[in-house]
Amino acid sequence: MFDTIFFDLDGTLTDPGEGITNSVAYALRQTGREVPPRSELYSYIGPPLLEQFMDVYGVDEAEARAMTDEFRVYFQDRGILENELYAGIPEALQALKEAGATLIVATSKPEVFAERILERFDLRKFFTVVAGSTMDESRTNKADVIAYAMEKLGRPVGKALMVGDRKHDVLGAAAHGIPTVGALYGYGSREELVDAGAVAIADTVADLVPVILGL
Repeated sequence: MFDTIFFDLDGTLTDPGEGITNSVAYALRQTGREVPPRSELYSYIGPPLLEQFMDVYGVDEAEARAMTDEFRVYFQDRGILENELYAGIPEALQALKEAGATLIVATSKPEVFAERILERFDLRKFFTVVAGSTMDESRTNKADVIAYAMEKLGRPVGKALMVGDRKHDVLGAAAHGIPTVGALYGYGSREELVDAGAVAIADTVADLVPVILGL
């Protein structure tokens, strides 16, 4: 059994699809850009937002920060509410707690937003530590967020595991020698997760506990 289990937030604990894509669309409109079909905006779920704007639009950091600021204008009051809890997540977290694991959230979403989302869905009680990015984007890389989470925990993590739906989760955890279970019900593909090095795949939320306990 793993002593410590890190969970990504978006696409792993909750489905933020509507809120994030609406927030991206708002940012694009506010900065004079055409809004593509919603299906093309799902790529913004998971990666650090600043990095994604720079990669997709080829803009410099200053312009990407301006786009991120506009994203947050919509997200902080509206987009944050356009979010759904994946069915079965509370039960899965409870089962893992009862099995003796310490649970931690490690997300590239700003920590202040992550705390609000967890409280809204009554998930905060399951987690010993919630670690997220900074509003100034100085800490967004998943490896950095995990390092920060371990610092907040204040003790060795022991035998640790990551659960996430994108390659950023897998690679960020691997930087600390932590294996990852890929959450295929989220926004990453099986190919993305396997190629990044996920040690196992949970096709559905119902598969999470059996897969984790079976490792």
